[in-house]
Amino acid sequence: MAFIETSDGTSLFYYDWGSGKPVVFIHGWVLGADMWEYQTTFLADRGFRCVAYDSRGCGRSDKPGHGYDHDTLADDLAAVLEQLDLNEVTLVAHSMACGYVARYLSRHGSDRVARVALIGAMPPFPLEPAGNGDAADGNVFEGLMAALREDRPHFVAISAPAFFTGSGSNGSVSPEILQWASNLFMQASPKATIDMVPLMAGTDIRPDVGAFDMPTLIIHGDCDTNAPVEGARMAAQAIEGSELKVYEGAAHGLFFTEKERLNRDLGAFIRS
Repeated sequence: MAFIETSDGTSLFYYDWGSGKPVVFIHGWVLGADMWEYQTTFLADRGFRCVAYDSRGCGRSDKPGHGYDHDTLADDLAAVLEQLDLNEVTLVAHSMACGYVARYLSRHGSDRVARVALIGAMPPFPLEPAGNGDAADGNVFEGLMAALREDRPHFVAISAPAFFTGSGSNGSVSPEILQWASNLFMQASPKATIDMVPLMAGTDIRPDVGAFDMPTLIIHGDCDTNAPVEGARMAAQAIEGSELKVYEGAAHGLFFTEKERLNRDLGAFIRS
């Protein structure tokens, strides 16, 4: 297995498939690099170099008791790009990871980055911190952390269906896919899982948004109950020149439920 060592000595697992224009996939919350299975296999077979890594605390990477904040996660992304010497990169981020991609750009610049795709961007990215009328209720996230501390496997089991089907999306997914996603989630440390919740709850990254000086594609499902589509619309308004694609009937797990369309859109965007 291949690993990259970060500045604080944390080892990050990654895989590196294919050749051509580099595409780096950053998973949301704690699902790990394997959530991108249907994108990386597709794109690697079509002339792209696909790199995906497990964030600290997730999957096969080290599970330290610290570093679950935007700055550290952004610096970890920088370590991946620098140690693999990747340039003209397309960054593809899902959900919460969209926030620390923004922080990466503001802390490290965009010299290595050609374009960015934000998939299912988690509100309050990029404008609204929790605690005002347009943002997520902070009490929701307190309850989420309490549920994780009480019975993490049960939380995962009851949350998985809505992740893929949302508020009436394009049908159901198989029990096997629900189990697959639950297994990916449970590979993360409980410390990482709980400590990352505040990144969804209201870290204000408005100062980072101006660092998007490259083509930016935002893709979101209009049946997403984990990250309502209003967050994507705020991102599109804030990032000058960005393009928003709303997938009708899609929920948060569109990397599986909408994989054919997502793969086509990502391939066209990377080639552009």
